[in-house]
Amino acid sequence: MRSVHGGRHELGQNFLVHTPTIHSIRDLVATTHGPILELGPGDGALTAELIPLGRDLRAIEIDEHRVRRLRQRHPGLDVRHGDALYARYDRPVVVGNIPFHITTPLLRRLLGQRDWQHAILLTQWEVARKRAGVGGATIMTAQSAPWFSFELHGRVAAHRFRPVPSVDGGILSITRRGSPLLPLSERSGYERFVRDVFTGRGRGIDRIVRARGGRRGAVRRAGIAPDALPRDLTPEQWAALWRALDEQ
Repeated sequence: MRSVHGGRHELGQNFLVHTPTIHSIRDLVATTHGPILELGPGDGALTAELIPLGRDLRAIEIDEHRVRRLRQRHPGLDVRHGDALYARYDRPVVVGNIPFHITTPLLRRLLGQRDWQHAILLTQWEVARKRAGVGGATIMTAQSAPWFSFELHGRVAAHRFRPVPSVDGGILSITRRGSPLLPLSERSGYERFVRDVFTGRGRGIDRIVRARGGRRGAVRRAGIAPDALPRDLTPEQWAALWRALDEQ
């Protein structure tokens, strides 16, 4: 009997079968503390490595047949039938091999929730690379940077999955900052500001900022070169620029 959600292709499932990569993800999780939430365990290759860590582990799987098999294989494991994209990420550590087609919406939802501290995710390579700021920051990364840090832990070749996807994967870790660069109460205003700067007209951050009403000198006070591009700014520079404009 087939799942009501469809087969592997329909669910966007590409299972990681490369043992060294599975161990790398497990080792990253081992550096964290507290209960773990695993998203999309599939056949349980990573789950089997997380269980020996001896921590409270919950898994959310969309395929009800795999839910049943995981429960049979690991009696006592908290396996729940559900969609990881709509789950509540309410444990300190979130880990998972994320279906590539839902990577961006899942990240947006994850970054909007407050009850987790560390996320170790296997995502599409281009998404992992961009979120980690390799080659320059994106709007989403810059919007989140005052409250989260992003780190890339390596590329995972497509042939290390089954079925083999059309693109490589990447291991991305996200950590909630212990000391945020900006108050959380300013997040919505700051996110609008970042979006406006990234989509604003002009060549160079100084012209872009002044075109949207910022006074001359704000960029200089933030310690940013006038001709820098939005993608070139560090999290600290974004926060400094926001504060400099707020002081006008």
